[in-house]
Amino acid sequence: MSSLVTIRNLDKSYQRGPEQVHVLNGLNLDIPKGDFVALMGPSGSGKTTLLNLIGGLDTPSSGEIEIEGERIDRMSGAQLAAWRSHHVGFVFQFYNLMPMLTAQKNVELPLLLTNLSAAQRKRNAEIALQLVGLAERGSHRPNELSGGQQQRVAIARAIVSDPTFLICDEPTGDLDRHSAEEILNLLQMLNRDHGKTIIMVTHDPKAAEYATHTIHLDKGELVDAPALAH
Repeated sequence: MSSLVTIRNLDKSYQRGPEQVHVLNGLNLDIPKGDFVALMGPSGSGKTTLLNLIGGLDTPSSGEIEIEGERIDRMSGAQLAAWRSHHVGFVFQFYNLMPMLTAQKNVELPLLLTNLSAAQRKRNAEIALQLVGLAERGSHRPNELSGGQQQRVAIARAIVSDPTFLICDEPTGDLDRHSAEEILNLLQMLNRDHGKTIIMVTHDPKAAEYATHTIHLDKGELVDAPALAH
């Protein structure tokens, strides 16, 4: 299986006053295309930082990040923004939906950056909502939907542009167990049946069981990830 994400000697540090805080230390990692990876570790271990670097939301202090042969660590801010819009679907813990827009209009948002017609944007949003089981809820606003349904809308928005991979940061962290299981089953289906590569940060061992691999981070270094670490 070909590698989607290739990371070599990745370092990330921040300046906090006079102190330099090291978050990631010399990370080496390969994530195969079509994989569903759970990224786990204690608070402050560097999980979200690594996720943001892979998703092009942040840049490394040093090291290489290659996605499908493209060195995103060399890209400018404008290049990264364009790359993200074509390649990455984001799913966050708190949905990040626009409260004044319907579910369908929320799903259409990423398509406003494309050359698609209004009719085609509407059609693509309908298809994405159908895929996440919300075909009948397109006209509802977020406050008319349950937390689980709002997260389904967020997932539909993430996949509507047919991105190369999905980045999920604690996608079930704000949900009850039943809703969380529905979301995890949905992510598993997108991975298994539609070939979507998924990289998910979670603190929940039960959520990690839905993934095909689990990567453990501690103090910015990989722990016990022999199948993926190098």
